Amino acid sequence: MTISDLKPAEIWKYFYEVTQIPRPSKKEEKIIAYLLSFAKEHHLDAEKDEIGNVIIRKPGTLGKENNKTVILQSHSDMVCEKNADTVHNFDTDPIQTYIDGDWIKAKGTTLGGDDGIGIAAALAVLASQETEHPPIEALFTSDEETGLTGAFGLKEGFLKGEILLNLDSEDEGELFIGCAGGMDTVATFSYKKKNVPEDSVAYKISVTGLNGGHSGDEIDKGLGNSNKILNRIILNAYKKFKVRLNEFKGGNLRNAIPREAFGIITVKKEHSGDFEKLVKELSEKIKNEFAATEKNLSIEFEQVELPEFVISKKVQKKLMHSIYSCWHGVYAMSKDMPGLVETSTNLASVKFIEGNKITIETSQRSSVESAKYDMAQTVASVFKLAGAKVKHGDGYPGWKPNTNSEIMKITEASYKKLFNRTPEVKAIHAGLECGLFLEKYPYLDMISFGPTIKGAHSPDERMNIPTVQKFWDLLVDVLENL
Repeated sequence: MTISDLKPAEIWKYFYEVTQIPRPSKKEEKIIAYLLSFAKEHHLDAEKDEIGNVIIRKPGTLGKENNKTVILQSHSDMVCEKNADTVHNFDTDPIQTYIDGDWIKAKGTTLGGDDGIGIAAALAVLASQETEHPPIEALFTSDEETGLTGAFGLKEGFLKGEILLNLDSEDEGELFIGCAGGMDTVATFSYKKKNVPEDSVAYKISVTGLNGGHSGDEIDKGLGNSNKILNRIILNAYKKFKVRLNEFKGGNLRNAIPREAFGIITVKKEHSGDFEKLVKELSEKIKNEFAATEKNLSIEFEQVELPEFVISKKVQKKLMHSIYSCWHGVYAMSKDMPGLVETSTNLASVKFIEGNKITIETSQRSSVESAKYDMAQTVASVFKLAGAKVKHGDGYPGWKPNTNSEIMKITEASYKKLFNRTPEVKAIHAGLECGLFLEKYPYLDMISFGPTIKGAHSPDERMNIPTVQKFWDLLVDVLENL
């Protein structure tokens, strides 16, 4: 069975087409061209702004021409993550999808269900000759995953609609009316290259097999952080054997929990046997700690050629201790909405970059604006005390829930009618673009819903096929009942 055999055919047709188009963040030229070509083929008005946002407009069907315009919103980019042993160029290669039971997955890469399924749903509505609906504005924002660039750059007057359906959530049966705000904190260390100590051997330590995932949706799942695990091993080895660091490379994107990390260290030959024993023993302890959540965690080491240098001992100690001290995970739970993470931080990546520098990227989220800044300062303080230079990103606002929302009531009623059960109405700890939309269009009435997607932002990303049918049925029913 392939995607073309799945139902509803209209949404899966467009999802497959989207998976065949490379669309990394900040490189959305091909998907933008596809969207504009779609509009032309279907004789619909389309517009692209200078930031890369695309809007396609369709008049309302008979009897609904003068209803309030509805915005169907999704984002055109995708997170590009792959396993270390997967050969794939996200700039040129299509996503290779396959079906595994009730799930659709990708071979060794992210699937792009986030938010390819939202794009597909909007296109299916635009192409449909059967679905009744009010006037439609399908908005496809650019660069959502790495900077919310499209939402930030959206100009007043670009949208005419008063109701917005955000098609970018990942839990079927849940309707979202609020989300967390977020910001980035980046620390940078400078180091000097030093000669490798005499009579040394080098080892590469690899931490792989972690689940990774979305740093908002999955931050409370107790998942392992590859950067923290690798740093723990190196720091313990330093305390016993004064190992020296040549490289530390872990994680990739600020909004993904890091799932792989690699380090190269040197150790005196006389300690090599004891070093290997320490790593084995510590690895078993760590695997045992994560036995319930990270069944595929792998910690391996191998001897490699001696590197050309090690970093200065002073900077190495500052780097290791600051990573060890930096908070990762849930910081506070909401007191207003039981079960909702209020504030969290993600230690996303550690990279050696040009100019003898090391960058540590982190991201903070909170549904309370002041707590978001407090968490960012907490993280910054750790690295400032270690002597790093620290910068904060501009961040983005949260979306405050409106419990009197009309579109919430309509969507909730549609869900009850269709599926004979009451959906959960809640806020989400992940960041959506809705808070930014409200800054420029404060009158918008908004809701977010979607099918079930697990492992977003990781190569384990998978989308539940039966929930796509429910997602489509709900979207159509809401449009027909507006």
